Amino acid sequence: MPARFGRRPLKSWRYVGIFGPELMICLASVRIGPARQSFWAVWDREARRLHERTTFGRGAVSLTPGRARAHGQGVAIDVRLKETAGIECICPSAGAYGWTRKQGDVAAHGSVSIDGVSRPLTARAVIDDTAAYYQRHTRWRWSAGVGQAVDGRALAWNLVEGVNDPAHNSERTLWIDADPHELAPARFAADLSRVAELTFAAEATRS
Repeated sequence: MPARFGRRPLKSWRYVGIFGPELMICLASVRIGPARQSFWAVWDREARRLHERTTFGRGAVSLTPGRARAHGQGVAIDVRLKETAGIECICPSAGAYGWTRKQGDVAAHGSVSIDGVSRPLTARAVIDDTAAYYQRHTRWRWSAGVGQAVDGRALAWNLVEGVNDPAHNSERTLWIDADPHELAPARFAADLSRVAELTFAAEATRS
């Protein structure tokens, strides 16, 4: 995609969220025009401790096809991702447009080292690749994660309100045993405690 659409610079990012029973991880590499930012966070659910870092520039985050790595502040992340084709959509955005590809229920294997102690990781992930000409002031809410149905089927979801969410051909997706299904528009509670039929209680917050 061109660097600009009219006067709007391209905004793009890759975000990886990895969800396990002991560790939860997110990593991102972001571009807004010529500016770059990266961040990562590790939530240690056993120690109830959040490790995180945000840097301008490319920083210490490397997100390449099939792999996510980061290091800093006593933490080293190295995870292999079994990527899929995912779902893609292109949606209008106030006279311009945005593209996104979402992958759900991605197998993730690797290790996380915290303060010199290496821990193996086997988990599931969601991956968000987005490139868009959003307006300077754009607000949206997004929820993505993994779970398991009561009958044992693997689930992953991607819900959004504010961008890429027309009534049809949106990015809203539920994966059931890796099979994607588009969902109806979702409404988010202002405090994010509820999204559609999902309810949430925060364990940690990165902002």
